[in-house]
This record gives sequence, C-alpha cells and structure tokens, in this order.
Amino acid sequence: CRETVSNYCQEVRQLGFRLEELISESLGLEKDHIRNVLGDQGQHMAVNFYPPCPQPELTYGLPSHTDPNALTILLQDQLVAGLQVLKDGKWIAVNPHPDAFVINIGDQIQALSNGRYMSVWHRAITNTKTARLSVASFLCPEDDALISSPQELAGRDGSSGAIYRGFTYTEYYEKFWSRNLDQEHCLELFKMNTIE
Repeated sequence: CRETVSNYCQEVRQLGFRLEELISESLGLEKDHIRNVLGDQGQHMAVNFYPPCPQPELTYGLPSHTDPNALTILLQDQLVAGLQVLKDGKWIAVNPHPDAFVINIGDQIQALSNGRYMSVWHRAITNTKTARLSVASFLCPEDDALISSPQELAGRDGSSGAIYRGFTYTEYYEKFWSRNLDQEHCLELFKMNTIE
C-alpha cells in the first residue's frame, strides 16, 4: 500500500509539472516559467471521507472556496458525485468520469497569469445515502516564492497592466487562512492600489 501511494504521489506531481508547462506555453511564456517562479514546490494530499447525511441541505462537506495553491489534482469517487463549481452564479455538479482527474486552477496561477486563468469557486456536498471518498493533491509554491505577473502579461514596465501586486506565497497563505473560506476571493486583498 505504501509503495502504491508513493507511486501515485510521484505520478500526480509529474502531471502537475506538465500542466504548469502547458499553462506557461499557452500564455506565450517559456515552458518552465511558472515552475521556476513557484520554486521547489511542496505537495500535499488530502483524503476526504464524506459519510452519508440524511439532510444534506443542512451541511456541506466543505464550504465554498478557491484553492490558495497553484494546482489541485482531484481524484473523485467514481460512484458518487459531490463536487460542485460556481458558474454564472449557480452551483453545477461535476460528475465523476472514469480514468479522469479534475484539475482546479489555484489562486497562484490566477495571479501569475494576471487573471487570464481563474481559480474556481467550488464546494463539496454530502449525499443522503452513500458515503463518498476523494483524494486531492495540491502543488504549492515554496514559501518565499514571489508571485507576480511577468512583463509579457502585465505591460512593458511590469506594473501598468498588473492586476495584482507581488506577494510571497507565505504572505498569501497566512491571509487566506485568517479569514472565512467563503468570503470574497482572497486575491481581492492583493489587487493593485488596494489598501489593506
């Protein structure tokens, strides 16, 4: 079992790095740009178990939030849906698909891409009759990684078109967890010309 989990973690990490390369290239940047900015990324995994709940409308498995990290790679329970994303003001179920992951863009990619990629508001709900299990893997920048939009995405001087001011991952992470998860997007606190 330990070897299986170790192999899974390594493979998911490599998938995350490949996705970061593709995102960099899609933004017109060198393929290793995002990975270089994020530094020696940490990887965390959460195995979430949601028991059945006869009144699911009275509870949420996880309240609505965006992810504070760079990328989240989610392996959903193949039999029970429970993930929802916010689209156009409505919660939409993300039904599980065999042999597929759900990829959530995190707040750090939103900031690095100058808002071209958006982190998604999502939540987990319980089921009335069936328990659900999910495995989330998070790629997180190193603590002192400086998150800021590159000149190519923020204008010639690097700040004229920047939506967010530069910040370290530690600074962001501390602000993220010092508030309620379902408040306004934490990146609002890092917008240019925002007084904290």
